[in-house]
Amino acid sequence: MTEHEYAAFTQQLKSRFHLDLSLYKQDRMKRRVEAFLVRRHFRDHTAFLKALADQSGLLDEFIEQLTINVSGFFRNKSKWDVLETKILPLLLAQNQGRLRIWSAACASGEEPYTLSIILSRLLPPSRFEILATDLDPGILQKAKCGIYDEHALTEAPEQVKQSCFVKQDGLYIMKEEFKRPVSFKRHDLLLQPYQGPYDLIVCRNVTIYFTEQAKAMIYEKFSKALRPGGVLFIGSTEQVIHPERFHLRMADTFFYQKQQNGQPMADRFL
Repeated sequence: MTEHEYAAFTQQLKSRFHLDLSLYKQDRMKRRVEAFLVRRHFRDHTAFLKALADQSGLLDEFIEQLTINVSGFFRNKSKWDVLETKILPLLLAQNQGRLRIWSAACASGEEPYTLSIILSRLLPPSRFEILATDLDPGILQKAKCGIYDEHALTEAPEQVKQSCFVKQDGLYIMKEEFKRPVSFKRHDLLLQPYQGPYDLIVCRNVTIYFTEQAKAMIYEKFSKALRPGGVLFIGSTEQVIHPERFHLRMADTFFYQKQQNGQPMADRFL
């Protein structure tokens, strides 16, 4: 597929199927598109676009091929420790012991469920809510089931495995008490509006796949979706360059706090 053909293809996807690939890094995304067309035996992108209009479920299959669904409970555990011991207590103190959280691009649910496990140590479930969203409807269905293999729990403490899951036939089934505070919804970070305000937004190892233009747009929208004093938690492969332009400040490595009343909070985080 030539550059011109790929540009025309992405424009058609956006206008006809509301899927915008133009803000993803082109080389990476183009390879994934071409691999999908070869695997499904489409002779070119025109034939594929026609099939999208005719075949129910093909768009969801295509989205599943494009999205990156790598996750795990307590992934990069030291950062979850910072969240539990340093960030969450201060957020709770600001908001009378209630928290509203968004886990964006949640993949198969490991991150929002990790949040639920951590928060259950600090609060009764009636005092926090977690919205978990992803572009891929297939992976959201898997997340709702809450069933995982051993690999997904590589970094989870043994006590968590024993107390938060039921082990059956080599699989770990999440207990209902930890599933209940989490609601799942399909959401496109590039095209759909952001809700809010949230006390905490978790979006980790996702923006690395986007162009600089898309990253700036997403961080701006995340900032607007945070309440003043709220925190954005990003991945270990990411960094918000010049966070002040989004009214954010670094609260700790990979944590960015929204300014309160035009000013950042006192340096209690640092």
